[in-house]
Amino acid sequence: MAKPALVVMARWPAAGRCKRRLAANLGIVRAASIQARLTKHTLSVANNLANRGLVELQFAITGLAPKASKRWGLDQGVITVEPQGKGSLGERMRRQVLRAQQRHHPQISAGRTTLLIGTDLPNLCDRDLLQALEALQEHEFVLGPATDGGYWLLGLSGRLVKPVTRWPFCGIPWGSNQVKQVTLQKAADAGVRPCLLGQQNDLDCLEDLSAWQACEEGWI
Repeated sequence: MAKPALVVMARWPAAGRCKRRLAANLGIVRAASIQARLTKHTLSVANNLANRGLVELQFAITGLAPKASKRWGLDQGVITVEPQGKGSLGERMRRQVLRAQQRHHPQISAGRTTLLIGTDLPNLCDRDLLQALEALQEHEFVLGPATDGGYWLLGLSGRLVKPVTRWPFCGIPWGSNQVKQVTLQKAADAGVRPCLLGQQNDLDCLEDLSAWQACEEGWI
């Protein structure tokens, strides 16, 4: 069987083009700096699992040209770098799942278990991703709920990616507090019972920083 694919969805941390809600309070330069640190932390956790042979890491980038994206990925220790491409978040996520399947060995007929995560989790650790991988051994669909009504992780079993199912990626009100609720309803409509991981808090606005401002290094 092929290794599970771990897709990290990221935006190039350019001032004025990321963390807009955070930038409204801290300024575009500080907001971009926080985004860069969050991305570096996420890739550190992901690379740790990849180096242990537990996943194949795929870095999906928006906001950079292809050659620059490859350079950024290599600087972060990632070999497999893909552009996110155009479209809604759901369309871009589904595209990355498809690409993860396309890197299968041609003799492998089963779908490849796939995890998708973003880069907004200061507290992300190896255990979070290992729990998701373990859950996918018994469940077809895994979701990591976020406190803002979205989710911080989406996991699909091999059965749901061969072919790639459309319901988690279509008709979702992206950017709203209904993302998790609608996704779970679509899973129920498809006859899929999800496994829910522990809830986490995405770092998107000034209020989200309070838990980390007292840390030694600090986020701002």
